[in-house]
Amino acid sequence: MNKANLLIVDVDRRAVNSLTALLNADDYAVFEVPTAHEALAHLASTEIGLLLCSADLPGGGAFELLGEVRRRFPQTVVLMFTAFGTIDGAVEAIRLGAYDYLTTPLSAEDLRLALERAAAQHALLTEHRKLKRELELRFGLESLVGHDYRMLKLFELIETVADSTVSVLIQGPSGTGKSLTARVIHRLSSRRDRPFVEVSVAAIPEALIESELFGHVRGAFTGALSSKPGKFRAADGGTIFLDEIGAASPALQVKLLRVLQERQFEPVGSNRTERVDIRVICATNADLEAEVRAGRFREDLFYRINVIALELPPLCERLGDIPLLAEFFLRQHAGPRRALEGFSIEAMSALQAYSWPGNVRELANVVERCAILARGSRIELFDLPARIVEPLGSAALHGARSAGGTLREALREAERLIIEAALSAHGGNRQSAAHQLGVDRTTLYKKMRRFGIRTARRGRRPGASTASVLPLRNAQGASPASAPSVPTSGANISNTRTSSALTGPTR
Repeated sequence: MNKANLLIVDVDRRAVNSLTALLNADDYAVFEVPTAHEALAHLASTEIGLLLCSADLPGGGAFELLGEVRRRFPQTVVLMFTAFGTIDGAVEAIRLGAYDYLTTPLSAEDLRLALERAAAQHALLTEHRKLKRELELRFGLESLVGHDYRMLKLFELIETVADSTVSVLIQGPSGTGKSLTARVIHRLSSRRDRPFVEVSVAAIPEALIESELFGHVRGAFTGALSSKPGKFRAADGGTIFLDEIGAASPALQVKLLRVLQERQFEPVGSNRTERVDIRVICATNADLEAEVRAGRFREDLFYRINVIALELPPLCERLGDIPLLAEFFLRQHAGPRRALEGFSIEAMSALQAYSWPGNVRELANVVERCAILARGSRIELFDLPARIVEPLGSAALHGARSAGGTLREALREAERLIIEAALSAHGGNRQSAAHQLGVDRTTLYKKMRRFGIRTARRGRRPGASTASVLPLRNAQGASPASAPSVPTSGANISNTRTSSALTGPTR
């Protein structure tokens, strides 16, 4: 087994030379520094497995170093040694996270045994960290559900930037999952064990926002009876998420710019500068570039927060993800008290026909409501809120109502129109149409037979429309009137695994 890098921190050159000679003979890669400050700098640049630190560093620096190592480099195992050992000193060292507390003089054999135990602990911590990272990479994105190509690209970008320290700006309409995305980035980063602090800039009154973010000292303003640390101090070592950053006032923008540039600030009412180690993630549903052009948002601040931009699309542009999201939320909310099998064909068709102005948040709310109120073993059309089943607003529903048809018939007609539109978009290529709709080719064939849809090929020029869709009959078996065109962008219908509108037995 390869031995871990070992760092010795001591001002006593004779002791350091003796330790180095012994440890080099045991094949450790040994580094030496005399001060706690230099030790932290070395730890930041080199992966150190074992830290052998004198407890007698000047100014009590050893215990301060120990606390910093436990906070910033938790995988490093610390052993402290001293010629003036006391029970109180040993207790304090162990309390602060030291693995062992050694009293010198120490025989070479005792030192070797202590280091072997510490190395085994380091190996366990390293393996634990590796496994934890693998689990996080596997499941950290699970709550960000989707197979829309834009979401898949987004997931790749999140994994790429998560472990960096750059600022991230998450953009998208309300309810698209900006807060969740920020939490996933934090969970996949090296700061995952440190605080994640979320602040809604728009929700805090302007008179209080600076105190809330930067803290204040006693007497800073009327009612400030005691000092209070702010959100930036609470996030030290971790991540601060500033939601609705576009709502920041001009004065606040200046202070935020300084924190981003220098990682320092002064609490309200204080002249004392505080430094913080934070990763900043911002989010907005506004067009910040337009705000910059209008002079309402600082250009320099915009470029500071917009190093990496993540764009979350509205749910109405991710129709194919609705079955995945609905099933995901159903598993979350159904709970162990009841087993819900999923959604009926009609219910899922209605979900996919709705415009979702509240985006993913609204869908989660609807599914939670259905999970509570559903009377059967699955979610039916009548379990959905009226706002979803009534204003379907499609040509199919309009035709069904005009003809005195039922809602079930209207949904069947909507399904037929979506299939026809997909086939037309792909020139009659059934494999491509099935892929867009998220079903296998056999399911598509069955649906085409059910609705009497066939294709007539007219040519095979690459990239051109090569076929027309010829519906032989409508859902009721009569010769159809010319069907209105149906937009196909994002009209993705998932397969049986995701309880799609195209699943279920052919009838």
